[in-house]
Amino acid sequence: MEKHNIPKLRFPDFKGEWEEKKFKQVLKIGSGRDYKHLNKGSIPVYGTGGIMTYVDEFIYEGESIGIGRKGTIDKPVFLSGKFWTVDTLFYTHSFDEVTPKFIYNIFQNINWKSHNEASGVPSLSKNTIEGITSYFPTLPEQQKIASFLSTVDKKTQQLQQKKQLLEQYKKSMMQKLFSQQLRFKDDNGNDYPEWEEKKLGEVGNTFNGLTGKTKENFGTGKPYIQYKQIFDSSTININGCGLVDVSEKENQNKVQYGDIFFTTSSETPNEIGTSSALLNEVKEMYLNSFCFGYRPILSKLSPVFAQFLFRDEFFRKKIIKLAQGSTRYNMSKVELMRISIELPSIKEQTKIANFLTVIDAKINTVSNEIATAQAFKKGLLQQLFV
Repeated sequence: MEKHNIPKLRFPDFKGEWEEKKFKQVLKIGSGRDYKHLNKGSIPVYGTGGIMTYVDEFIYEGESIGIGRKGTIDKPVFLSGKFWTVDTLFYTHSFDEVTPKFIYNIFQNINWKSHNEASGVPSLSKNTIEGITSYFPTLPEQQKIASFLSTVDKKTQQLQQKKQLLEQYKKSMMQKLFSQQLRFKDDNGNDYPEWEEKKLGEVGNTFNGLTGKTKENFGTGKPYIQYKQIFDSSTININGCGLVDVSEKENQNKVQYGDIFFTTSSETPNEIGTSSALLNEVKEMYLNSFCFGYRPILSKLSPVFAQFLFRDEFFRKKIIKLAQGSTRYNMSKVELMRISIELPSIKEQTKIANFLTVIDAKINTVSNEIATAQAFKKGLLQQLFV
């Protein structure tokens, strides 16, 4: 007789069909609460974005899974020990014939967005979660699967910690290099010349992005750099370009190697003036209309150096001061060009940029390893569960 409800990949010690149950048969969903009446302490308070603060009381103690009630509903988190959750994060408790880590992996395998109950901010309810059906093996098989997947999770966590340490190291080195607390020597062991103070307008010029375009002009044609490409990275990934129809008669600004792009509008002041450098030779490429370009004089400012300088914390503080608005923030490129920067010689700029590029390469390698580990886990979830 053909058996159903059996995973494609299974440990050889186990046989038999998995049992179909609703979540309300095997666990309960708890609601988070406000924590502002509590005192400071050592117990973490979790929201959908992670730990928010620490307090002196707990809402639950033990192993649990946090799942977003509102906002980020598709990123379950495993919780253990004493913790508190805010009202945007549900937590699980009162497990019956199921192990929390097994439930955590099931939760990772669910398309939570398909259960969204709101047209605006994504939302879930207790009834919705408790009404979802899943399949469950015996407790020993649950424990075997959960233990195996925990080793995969541990590898991913180690890689994430490694990436975090590299990012902290990069941030620390940028602060020391751009404050001149740390200086390189030239190839002969001699000091480089003193840094010179320059306004951005003295070492480069601005240009506008696309003008006069409507929705119908996009989707086909020539590549153009999108807002998200600038926001996501300090260097432009030209494989992420959109397409725009530009005729030969139009007088549109083309971008070129060495150009640096700034976002001129954002939802928060902290995101204003985010920059990214184009470090590829391109034939014909344009810039979106919500950003502007800055073309440095290459003999004075290296774009490879600028990609780091313009994302350094000290420089970012200067830009954030330019943000104007209340609900949407904008920035004047005229004011940006008045910002003063300390610039080393081109040779020292190159040395600094090369050093930081090596760190970036290591961070990218670890990022790729994390993505590979996450894809491997996703594949296992599909094979190990019904």
